[in-house]
Amino acid sequence: MIFGLRPILEALSAGRTLDKIFLLRATKNSMTQDINVLAREANVPVSMVPVEKLDNITRKNHQGAVAFVSPIDYMPLDNILAGLYEEGKTPLLLVLDRITDVRNFGSIARNAECLGVHAIVVPSHGAAQINGDALKTSAGALNIIPVCREHNLKQTLTFLRESGVQVVACTEKSDASLEAETVDLTGPLAILMGSEEDGISPEYLRLADHKLRIPMAGQISSLNVSVASGIMLYEVLRQRLGAVNK
Repeated sequence: MIFGLRPILEALSAGRTLDKIFLLRATKNSMTQDINVLAREANVPVSMVPVEKLDNITRKNHQGAVAFVSPIDYMPLDNILAGLYEEGKTPLLLVLDRITDVRNFGSIARNAECLGVHAIVVPSHGAAQINGDALKTSAGALNIIPVCREHNLKQTLTFLRESGVQVVACTEKSDASLEAETVDLTGPLAILMGSEEDGISPEYLRLADHKLRIPMAGQISSLNVSVASGIMLYEVLRQRLGAVNK
């Protein structure tokens, strides 16, 4: 963590990758304005919070400002996508809508790396903090697979579709089942997974080219999101390996 307005401002100015910034509510001066401007340019979420929140984060003299330094560097999605096309690769992206549990996120990253995902896309607000627990649960995958932090997932999904990437949402609200193989998953693809609490946001579901549900045989009607992501990505890999071997 970084404490104090000036150290946080200096970290932003130096290009350090910050995960989140918490500022004392009602604090307004030139330094907080500069922090907000630089944080917005770097897609770093800033929250104005009461002093009790800051005191709960740390017992040190925070001076009304605390920032978490990210253990990874976030990558620009447009550069990654352009690079994949230039290298002749078929993009496979994983878009996560409000996955907030760090261990779920770490497990998802491990699935993604093992099953050939080129990059993970997360929103700048409402996403799990990438910390030591996430890194440990990922078994090192977060040191390998690029993570892209996007300010507006709606615009991101639109950009992907306009770039020739098919968006496939994993949702139990679909009539189309994954095992029916009604959707070709061998082309440029973004798999969209929803939050642990309420799934994929309706505004993002409307942007999906296809919606698929994972078939269930038991009495419990839903899977943990990290397990569901593994099943979805395995089906993508199975179809792609089958296409190569034909």
